[in-house]
Amino acid sequence: MEFDITKHSLTPKHTKLDSKEEEKFLEDTKYRKVHLPKVFLEDPSIQHLKPVVGDIIKIERKSPTAGVAYFYRVVSDE
Repeated sequence: MEFDITKHSLTPKHTKLDSKEEEKFLEDTKYRKVHLPKVFLEDPSIQHLKPVVGDIIKIERKSPTAGVAYFYRVVSDE
């Protein structure tokens, strides 16, 4: 039996942005991928998304003040 980390109560929801969402996010924020914090390709919490280096991952965390807070990471192998 294998442990599914995505079902753990402390693991926030992770979503991989598709190319349109990625383009819109980068355009709206004026960021470039090099400006984003990294998440490693081997991170167990994104393995179910089948990421490749350069993908942008949206992390949705519950917040007592904001309700839901969104964080963005770029997938890296270094």
